[in-house]
Amino acid sequence: MTASSPTIVEADDALWKKYDALARRAYGHPVEDIMLLGRHADRRVAVRDGKVVAGGLGLLISQFFGGQPVPAASMACGCVAPEERGDRLAVSMIAERLRPLQEQGAVLATLWTASTGYVRRLGWEAPVQVHSWTVPTDELRRRFSESGFEIAHGTTSQARLLLEDLAAQWNGTWSRPNWWEGWQQRQHPDMATYQFSRPGRESTGVLSVAGERHPVKGRRLVVYDFWAADHPTATAMLAFLGRHNSRIPTIVFERTGLPPAPLLLHHLHRSGSLAARSWHPWMLRVLDPRRAVQLRGWPVEVDLALPIGIVTEDGTNAERFVLQVSGGEGELTPTIREGQLTLSRGQFAVWYAGGYRSAAAAALAGVRGDPAVLARLLMATADREPWLGDFF
Repeated sequence: MTASSPTIVEADDALWKKYDALARRAYGHPVEDIMLLGRHADRRVAVRDGKVVAGGLGLLISQFFGGQPVPAASMACGCVAPEERGDRLAVSMIAERLRPLQEQGAVLATLWTASTGYVRRLGWEAPVQVHSWTVPTDELRRRFSESGFEIAHGTTSQARLLLEDLAAQWNGTWSRPNWWEGWQQRQHPDMATYQFSRPGRESTGVLSVAGERHPVKGRRLVVYDFWAADHPTATAMLAFLGRHNSRIPTIVFERTGLPPAPLLLHHLHRSGSLAARSWHPWMLRVLDPRRAVQLRGWPVEVDLALPIGIVTEDGTNAERFVLQVSGGEGELTPTIREGQLTLSRGQFAVWYAGGYRSAAAAALAGVRGDPAVLARLLMATADREPWLGDFF
């Protein structure tokens, strides 16, 4: 007997509870964000004969690119029942999860996934490698000093504005919604947040940490937020972490907990004391290239008119465009001209996020075209580096 095809629907509370039970079985552990984020998200499930067999949620959240917020679909908590895998249900599920968010204005889609090869075939690509960092607390104690900063426990509205300003200096960071702080507190009940400022001045740094038990090494302190406006502030924040050395031997910077800067490497006495762990990356897909180019910020000094090709989603041919960047604005206009460069959908996403830091790196990644022309293209997005400071 042939099984009926599943129907993908918006989930009410009863269906979402069934999906929560399915996800526990599929992941092998509870997924707290299914319920925590569900109240803020578009929830979709696949139902066959009254049974939930797949699902996931999508969040409409703007991400900064070029200093401007771009509406994006943040995809989270998706899975397919183990017994249902292999029939491309996940492909249909992703399309139906994206559809309502695109209707609300999303031009990008972002997700964290261990199935990088699978979503890469659907147009996603990783703009940057992702690592967590572990360092002995004593090493921070020896190498960093606070230089007269005042430290206050808790957050204020001024600190939230600071976070927004600092987020705009990177490509991919969330413009955090109003519910973000409450969500994080429910995820990490013991998390403490500190503000750093020079005497009599506004805050220039925000640090969020939580202690946890390590199965072998006792306690460790995990850093979830590390936002510093300048080098002295960052140094003071690292010195503050070093103060915990009497009771906590290890500091761990979570995969989203440290910007991609060589701050630690350039200051530690023993660079070998710093350990890196590679994680599965965040991946970006450009749903609407023309709107994404219009909405993004661009360096005012860049003046560019370049014919390019972007491979279609089915991979059969390349659509032709002229990329124009001038006066801090960008346009992607259809043309009949032959492109001087051709990018796959994934390569376009990496370029959009500033993930190619040189023409040599882009060429090794498979971007086809003259190196001099490629270097001109990269200048348009190289003013900011990719970093997503939130895991979902």
